[in-house]
Amino acid sequence: MPIKILMPALSPTMTEGNLSKWNKKEGDQISAGDVIAEIETDKATMEVEAVDEGVLGKIVVTAGAKGVKVGSPIAVLLEDGEDESSIKDEVGIEEEKSDKEDTKEQEKKSEVDTEESVQKEATKAVAAQPQAAPAVGGRVNASPLAKKLGQQNNVALDALQGTGPKGRIVKEDVLKMIGRGGGTGMSGHVTRITPETSEIPLSTMRGIIATRLSESKKNIPHFYLSVDCNVDKLLEMRREINGTADPKNPEFKISVNDLVIKAVAKALSAVPEANTMWNEASIIQHNNVDVSVAVAIADGLVTPIVRNADQKDIFSISKEMKALAAKANNGTLAPDEFQGGSVTISNLGMYGIKQFNAIINPPQSSIFSVGAARQEVGVKGGDIALVSLMNITISCDHRVVDGAVAAIFVNAVKDLIENPSRLLI
Repeated sequence: MPIKILMPALSPTMTEGNLSKWNKKEGDQISAGDVIAEIETDKATMEVEAVDEGVLGKIVVTAGAKGVKVGSPIAVLLEDGEDESSIKDEVGIEEEKSDKEDTKEQEKKSEVDTEESVQKEATKAVAAQPQAAPAVGGRVNASPLAKKLGQQNNVALDALQGTGPKGRIVKEDVLKMIGRGGGTGMSGHVTRITPETSEIPLSTMRGIIATRLSESKKNIPHFYLSVDCNVDKLLEMRREINGTADPKNPEFKISVNDLVIKAVAKALSAVPEANTMWNEASIIQHNNVDVSVAVAIADGLVTPIVRNADQKDIFSISKEMKALAAKANNGTLAPDEFQGGSVTISNLGMYGIKQFNAIINPPQSSIFSVGAARQEVGVKGGDIALVSLMNITISCDHRVVDGAVAAIFVNAVKDLIENPSRLLI
């Protein structure tokens, strides 16, 4: 019996995907474990392995197809002794006609249909073009006031589409063009009419991000707590550590974000009440401290996870984050590298953002927003001096995390950031 190969669900949020590439062709012998195709999900491009053995009898969904629903057939596998004739009855895929006369007739019909289609499309395209106002006696059909306004503002009336009777250009048409920036009043200027908008196709990732964040903001009762952290000691410690790094191996240098990951992980380990998740009928307590980190990529955002971050030193965290960020940008993250997580960190400090409130990444119950370090006047050693401050804001799910618990959590992070030597323990 032919075996349907279905579009797999490669992540919990995946409802459809794009079939990027076939690694096998029709007629190839397939063994269990062979990589047969590559699927683009909402997070990454992943390889699909065959579960059964047989011959790839029919590719149903071609490479490059977008929006393929999870669970729909993408190919058919034939077992020993089966041929292509069994595909139609079992799977419902129409066989190609082999009779020459039928083929010629089909080609002829296709040519006629194509010609008619081209003519229709051409007609539509002409009709869709903005029509200039019809000329009357060699002159542009426009009202006297419209002509005067056009002359004063140097708007080319013959390029406008009139909205008055019989396509006549009226005052409102000229004012609308001037309001869009057309016309300068300078002699010789020609007004150029361009589309006001353009349409960008929605990618799978962008669609999933839109759906998940809309649901998060709508269904999760967010609240926010914000504190400023003195990062003078943190920045000094980072300078000292990186100063000892081998210049030939810059990958061993640590970032402020690496230190923040360690601080959040260590604080979460100390405040387990915050390491929880809403589950309608219950509250789920996480036993591990897995920190998700938002990474911006070309088409959106992914959140790779540093597992058991509270148990790792900052050098291990730094090295792991560099590897995860590279995979995120290459689209090669494995499902276990971005699924789950206890808490997320979103850092926009490198963009100069002072403070922001991030949206919770469900099903997690909190997310940290990290701003840029800035210098302000403050107290240092009992004296007034310039100090480096960095804002951190936590967004919490009030169904799970109460205000007092969130306050303890965020202040534990602040304490570790302001006393960074404790991050080395």
